[in-house]
Amino acid sequence: MTRRRWIADEVSGDRAALVGEHASHLVKVLRAQTGQLFDIATVSGVREGRVINLSPERVEFELGDSIDAAQILDLNLLLSVFKFDRMEWAIEKCVELGVARIVPVIARRTESHLANAAAKRLARWQKIALQAAEQSRRTHSPEILPPVKLSEAVELTSGTRVVLSEVERAQTFRAAIANHSSDVISLAIGPEGGWTPEELRLFDKAGWISASLGNTILRVETAAIAAVAVTISTLS
Repeated sequence: MTRRRWIADEVSGDRAALVGEHASHLVKVLRAQTGQLFDIATVSGVREGRVINLSPERVEFELGDSIDAAQILDLNLLLSVFKFDRMEWAIEKCVELGVARIVPVIARRTESHLANAAAKRLARWQKIALQAAEQSRRTHSPEILPPVKLSEAVELTSGTRVVLSEVERAQTFRAAIANHSSDVISLAIGPEGGWTPEELRLFDKAGWISASLGNTILRVETAAIAAVAVTISTLS
């Protein structure tokens, strides 16, 4: 049986710990017991962890043998802020698939009330990312950056950078990804209503490749999940 994986909140030598809500879920929901084994992800790798002390606010592990862990593609996702319930679902699924970093973007067509409230959602998005990373047995939680305007976001990443565009006709997304020339891949997903012509010119000026996922118009969350899945399956 595959052991549950946890990403440690604290590590010191051959000891690690989960704290706060992280520990509470393991104790109250999963009914962890002293002596039980889990996989514990630390900054230096994944190791076998045996529960040695537990309380509702803290679970401590003794770390044992190292465990081989799959490498994650260095995949950045620039995700335009959209309706929070659907955005949270997109973040969860894209983390499960394997994104390394998510940059929430305030685009021209982002609804004003969502743009104004986005910064206050950061902690929740980070919590969702942590839970999704543990669910999918990742070695660390991906970074969720504070929301930024598009003018700043286009310059945050390097490597092969692809912006999904509804008006692109010549370049397919799969072809753009297959022709990548870097170990770092960045994808940009527009808001409801798509990128404005001015925003697409901004991407072009910054060196991004414009590509299309197909002839159908997808919801933001569908486009994000599809693009990440295609990228992972093509390059991993």
